[in-house]
Amino acid sequence: MFVSLNDAISLIQEDKILHIAADETLLNQLPKGKWIAGTTPYFITEQGGITCKDKLFVSEITCAVDYKTVVYEKSNIFDITKDAYPNGMTILIMPFASDVAVFYAKEAPNSDDLLMNPTVGWISGYDLSTNSKAKVYEGTTGICYDDKAVALHICLSDDKMASLGIVNIFNTDENDVKIEFIEDSLSVTKCFANGKEVILSDYIVENKIDTHLPLVADYNSVLVNVSIKSISEKNKMVDFYAPVFAGKEYRFARSVSNYEASFNERLQGFKDVKPIFSCNCILNYLYGELDGKITPPFTGPVTFGEIAYQLLNQTLVYAEIISK
Repeated sequence: MFVSLNDAISLIQEDKILHIAADETLLNQLPKGKWIAGTTPYFITEQGGITCKDKLFVSEITCAVDYKTVVYEKSNIFDITKDAYPNGMTILIMPFASDVAVFYAKEAPNSDDLLMNPTVGWISGYDLSTNSKAKVYEGTTGICYDDKAVALHICLSDDKMASLGIVNIFNTDENDVKIEFIEDSLSVTKCFANGKEVILSDYIVENKIDTHLPLVADYNSVLVNVSIKSISEKNKMVDFYAPVFAGKEYRFARSVSNYEASFNERLQGFKDVKPIFSCNCILNYLYGELDGKITPPFTGPVTFGEIAYQLLNQTLVYAEIISK
């Protein structure tokens, strides 16, 4: 629901369990209650993509038979697996570029326990035209953080279960150059291209690679993107929005002739999904020119990273509740 401040306050006062996304000027005015939130001024609504600072995107979690909210930091973020309900799901929000988000991004793929607990969420952000800072909010106290994560743990009835999904428009060609890295990192200088050591920034420039295209790797039969944040030709450094991992084989995604059309085509296979939560990447929003565009059946915050167990880029992530 894309609602006014007064409507959001009413839902909180009605004791609803809520996930909220909005500009911090609105989140600062919310009363205490059963909610968590993250900052962003970008949304995909039923009327289309929009940049807005006077409304909130609110998801009412009607499927919960019990709930708890927990604040985490870098030292205990993976306690989310201990705190999760045996039959449930967790919505996790972390501030962009915070220590806890960076640590989670690097370590989540190494957590076997995490795969046993449906964990979905997003990286909160800010208006790109400002020098703001991403924040998250824990509603029972009303406290906001720029250096901690918040989680809403949801308990489901015994006849229900959570199912997570990813919409990714990118693919690779097995004949394309294979890129490998020697360590897990968010920033790299050198890599191996088909076994030959190269400076990645030079390789990108020399091969005229479109940096709107992510690196893509197969993670347990799921294609996962790693998007390029910036390239410094001076320092020969390439920064990513999510870490690359040693031991993985990456390839640059195949070119997308029409970003918006490709995204809409991929959505056709998800018409029957009934999400209780979804979010879409800021890079999809910008590169796909989704301002004013709808992405049925998905609505929600536009984010600085998506979480489906691990940190993702340039994807749409969703959760739905299905019968066992």
